[in-house]
Amino acid sequence: MLRRFALASLLLAVFGAAHAQLPAPVAQVMVQQGLTDNDLGILVLKGDAVVLAHQADRPMQPASTMKLVTTMVSLERLGPAFRGRTELRSSGEIVNGVLRGNLVLRGGADADLSGADIETMLRALHYQGVRRIEGDLVLDRGVWNPGRLDVGLPPFDESPEAYYNVIPDPLLVNKNMLQIDLRSTTKRLTLEMQPELDRVSIGSDMTLVDADCAKWEDGWKLPEAVRQKDGRIKVLLHGTFPKDCARSTSINVLDRDDYIDRLFRQKWKELGGKFSGKVVTGIAPLDARLLAEHSSRTLPELVRDTNKPSDNLLARTLFLSLGSLQADPVAGSFAAPASGETTFVRAEAAVRDWMRAHRIDDAGFVIENGSGLSRLERITPQQMAYLLQAGLRSNWSPEFQSSMPIAGIDGTMRRRLQGTAAAGRARLKTGTLRNVVALAGYVPDADGVQNVFVAFVNSEQAGNGRGRAVLDALVEWVARSGQLPQVAPAPAAP
Repeated sequence: MLRRFALASLLLAVFGAAHAQLPAPVAQVMVQQGLTDNDLGILVLKGDAVVLAHQADRPMQPASTMKLVTTMVSLERLGPAFRGRTELRSSGEIVNGVLRGNLVLRGGADADLSGADIETMLRALHYQGVRRIEGDLVLDRGVWNPGRLDVGLPPFDESPEAYYNVIPDPLLVNKNMLQIDLRSTTKRLTLEMQPELDRVSIGSDMTLVDADCAKWEDGWKLPEAVRQKDGRIKVLLHGTFPKDCARSTSINVLDRDDYIDRLFRQKWKELGGKFSGKVVTGIAPLDARLLAEHSSRTLPELVRDTNKPSDNLLARTLFLSLGSLQADPVAGSFAAPASGETTFVRAEAAVRDWMRAHRIDDAGFVIENGSGLSRLERITPQQMAYLLQAGLRSNWSPEFQSSMPIAGIDGTMRRRLQGTAAAGRARLKTGTLRNVVALAGYVPDADGVQNVFVAFVNSEQAGNGRGRAVLDALVEWVARSGQLPQVAPAPAAP
C-alpha cells in the first residue's frame, strides 16, 4: 500500500506540476476565463495510466460530486435490494372499534414517504376495525441519533425554505414541502396550498406589480408560518408578485412535527376516525405490534434520483442510513446506535472503512453530510478517481454508472456539451457552489476507451460560467483523444 501511494505521489509530481502541462485548448480557456493554475485540480485515468494530472493530491471542495462517494458506498454497504421503511405500531388493544393505547409512527429513513402513503397506512388501520384512537400519536425517530438534525441548525444560505436546503429526518413526510399555486389578475392574488392540513391556512401580504411573470422570483421574500392563539397555523407569503401571472412553487416552512400532526389529523378525519390525543416524540415499546407499513423504492432507484438531478436531501438520507440501517433484502432493518454515538459518526466511519478496504488513502478527506452542500467537505481528485475506478469494478457498476447524468441528454448535464464529442457518451456528476465548479465520472475517448475523469475548480472566480467553460473544454479534449499516453502506470486500483 505504501509503495502504491509513493508511486502515485511521484506520478502526480511529474504530471501535475505546471500550467504548461495542461492541454492547449484547456490552458487557453483558463486564460480567457481569468483562472490560475492554483484554482484547478485534475486527474484523468485510462485504465491504470495517468492521462492528465494537476494538483491531484490536493484536498479540494467537491460540491455535489461528493454524492458519488455517498451513492457508491451505499450501493456496496446496503446493497441494491435495500429499502427505507416506515411503520405504524401499537401495543394497545383494539376493543369495539377503539385502539386503547398510543399509536406509534416509526421512521426508518423512508425517502419516498408521502401524504398518500400515510393515508394508505391509516386506511389499513381502519380496515382492522379502528374508528377511535384513545391515546397519543408517538413520532419515533430513534433510528437516528439525534432524530431531529434540523433543531438549532443555522440556515445554509438565504433560502432555507427551498427544497435543496431541507434537512434530513428519518420520519419526513412529503419532504416537509407545501406546494403553493399563485395566480394573479391585475387586482387580485389567489393562493392554493397542497396538501390540505388540519387547521393550516395560507395568506399573503404580497404586492402586485408590473413585472415579467418569468422573473416572479425576483420579488420573493422569505415566507413564514405563524401560529395563532387558537392553535391554528397560517402560512404567510411576503414580497411582490407580477400581475396576470400564474406560477407554482414548493416551500419548507412548517415545523416537521406540526406538519405530521396536521396531516395525520386531516387524513384520519377524512376516513371518519376520531382522535383527541396529542402528537409527541417517543420510542415504540418493544411489544408494539406492526399494524401497517410502507417501504421506499429500492436503492438503485434512489441512487439514480440522487445523482441525476443532484438531490441533496436524498444524498444526506442515504449517508445517514449508512450509520443507522442494515442491508436487508426484505426491508431495511433498524440498527440501534451505540450508547452516546451519533449516527453521523457511524456513517462517517462506514465511508472511511470502505475507502480503506479499497486501499484509498483517506488523508485530507472531510465529509460533513455526504451531499456536497457544505463549505467543509474536502476530497482530492486522486481519492475521487480511485473511488470511480472501484465503481467500475463493483458488482453494482451498472447501477452506479446509470445514475450519472449523460452529457447533453439528461439530469444536470442535459444542457451541457451538446454537439461535442462527449454528448450522449460521457456520464458525469456535476457540482456547483458559489466558489466551486466540479465534474467527476466517466468519459469515453474517440476509440471508445473509458476514462475516469475528475476535475475541480475552487476559486472566487469560478462562477458566471467561467469554471464550467474550463471543465467542459477539458471533457471535450478527453472525448476527442484516443492515443494511450506513454507514461508510467498509475497505482493499480484493487
